[in-house]
Amino acid sequence: MSNKANDPSLSSWISVSPNSDFPIQNIPFGVFLTRDDVITIGTRIGDYAIDLGALHQLGYFNDIPLTDDIFLQDTLNDFISDGQKTWRLVRDRISEIFDSTNPILRENIEHQKTVLFTMEEIEMQLPVQIGDYTDFYSSKEHATNIGSMFRDPENALLPNWLHIPIGYHGRSSTIITSDTKIRRPKGQTKPKGADKPIYGPSKMVDFELEMAFITTDANKLGETIPIEDAEKYIFGLVLFNDWSARDIQKWEYVPLGPFNAKNFASSISPWIVTLDALQPFRVASPSQTPEPLPYLRQKGNNSYDINLEVSITPEGGVPTTVCKSNFKYMYWTMSQQLAHHTSNGCKVLSGDLMGSGTISGSTPDSYGSMLELAWQGTKPLRLEGGQTRTSIEDYDTVTLKGYCSNDEVRIGFGQVLTQLLPAN
Repeated sequence: MSNKANDPSLSSWISVSPNSDFPIQNIPFGVFLTRDDVITIGTRIGDYAIDLGALHQLGYFNDIPLTDDIFLQDTLNDFISDGQKTWRLVRDRISEIFDSTNPILRENIEHQKTVLFTMEEIEMQLPVQIGDYTDFYSSKEHATNIGSMFRDPENALLPNWLHIPIGYHGRSSTIITSDTKIRRPKGQTKPKGADKPIYGPSKMVDFELEMAFITTDANKLGETIPIEDAEKYIFGLVLFNDWSARDIQKWEYVPLGPFNAKNFASSISPWIVTLDALQPFRVASPSQTPEPLPYLRQKGNNSYDINLEVSITPEGGVPTTVCKSNFKYMYWTMSQQLAHHTSNGCKVLSGDLMGSGTISGSTPDSYGSMLELAWQGTKPLRLEGGQTRTSIEDYDTVTLKGYCSNDEVRIGFGQVLTQLLPAN
């Protein structure tokens, strides 16, 4: 089934600036509160949000098999459950409706008043009800950096790392969307040289530059997903800031791994960019040595060229870009992560979220966390205006951005912006 919406020659009758993340070739999906205090499922072109519930009620999707209320819900879960064929039919239809050559809605001003909203008129919501959240640890550069800091640099990677996508189950209740402020977490830490731990606010709050993919209903309990089929069950991707409290983490992570250091907040961007929209940006993933076991082996281009960056803005200050990285650096691909996740028969549901793990490149300016950028506090980062940082301070705002670009089109994710407030 072709993706007609990806045609780079398409243009919209909605004005879209050349550097917009949301041209007609993107057509992401999200949930927003309208100016009339109605929650609806929608999409975005340029600086306009489009009410898909209203479009459906007006008959624009009549020949696509959809329930009457599919877009009149406060999450995308049911729509995602309808599967890849439905996603593509809806995305192609939206592309047709807003194509510059199509007069049906372009000339109907009354319908436009019902379905179009400026971004200032809406409030974005969490796009899915996340039942389960898994975070992976799939950047070889990041894992090597962390292993070098806390273990022998000559044996930075643990013996299993090159054989399986390492992951853990996180806390879905504290996943929030962009522009939601968070509090500095409290927890138990053991200061250097102390005999006993103490309890109090974390002194080492950190961001983690990640992306996350959102699944549809993928399998029954006890069934596995073959790696060659894995992408059929991936709806799309979001930017993901998986906040960490490094001092809490250092004390608690042995023997079972992350817990309170990670579950206080994780921030996602509100628009889900479909995997279909990203197809023009497929690239080869890093070579894997040793060769993975057969159930994890892949051929062809299995990663995506997504430019990523992080900025820090102190209260009353200006933003400083502290990191530029790329999703294509990930050693383990999304398909490998999902295939491994279900290799034991684990059931995956619509709206489940899978974090990539911190995305670091090979150069210091591409490291995806403050722990690496400031190298355990030994190399403080200088911000615009002269302030320095080894971790995130109260009232700092961290912003993640991401986009794909080639000679024909730019597809972006917008941003996820989060301010850190003092501990309660």
